[in-house]
Amino acid sequence: MKHSIKYFKLILLLLFVSAASVIYGQDLVILHTNDVHSNIEPLTSGRNAGFAGFQRRANYIKTIRESHPNVLLLDAGDYNQGTPYYTLFKGKMEVMLYNAMGYDAVSLGNHEFDDGQKALAERLKEAEYVTLCANYDLSKSPLKDIVKPYTIIERGGKKIGIIGVLLELKGYVPESARAGIVYKNPVSIVNKLAKTLRKRDKCDLIIVLSHLGYDDGSKENPSDLDLAARSRNVDIIIGGHSHTFLEQPSIVNNLSGKGVIVNQTGALGVYVGRIDITF
Repeated sequence: MKHSIKYFKLILLLLFVSAASVIYGQDLVILHTNDVHSNIEPLTSGRNAGFAGFQRRANYIKTIRESHPNVLLLDAGDYNQGTPYYTLFKGKMEVMLYNAMGYDAVSLGNHEFDDGQKALAERLKEAEYVTLCANYDLSKSPLKDIVKPYTIIERGGKKIGIIGVLLELKGYVPESARAGIVYKNPVSIVNKLAKTLRKRDKCDLIIVLSHLGYDDGSKENPSDLDLAARSRNVDIIIGGHSHTFLEQPSIVNNLSGKGVIVNQTGALGVYVGRIDITF
């Protein structure tokens, strides 16, 4: 399936709209965030003071949905931990607000595990979005019936397959919080699922929602760039974990010589990424 892709970043709470953001008639608009870290309110210090905050993001998302019928809203993990809101409410507020904003799919980040799998499972039971992680064996975890390896979402008559992946948690999460779950190399998992989504399920677009980190990977613990280069059938990787801000997405040739878009929008909810797809 041939499609054209336009991509750009939009910072929240600007009082103007860039020319690129008023394009009408595209088949799909993908909006995405990562590493929001419980920043419910706007930032109060630093160079991004006054930006971010859930209300500003919700207003922006609402504006896009009012002008574009087919919007996909995604998050690449670590939406928990980092402010007193998480300390007080243990992630329940973030789930409630993501429900209110109408997120479609969210990948697990390492900080989602900070209070253990049981607590994570309990709050994800309230989620109205699908939570994704394909490269962990969760069969002995309270998460086993809650977290899915992939999902298929239809927008405008097109099928979009979305796969979630998460980095090796050792070194990021206490052993007690990751007990019983088994890491698997995401490259082989993604390639297997992407082939299934493309061939069996006839998906028009395949997205990996990744919490691996943009670069600095290894063979067993690949980065987004590594995954893109070693993949087939994947069109877009939307990343998180490394807090990398890309003014424009990277394009990486995969094993078939086709370009894979790799994107990430920094952290703390200051930016919302946007990718326009015309099939």
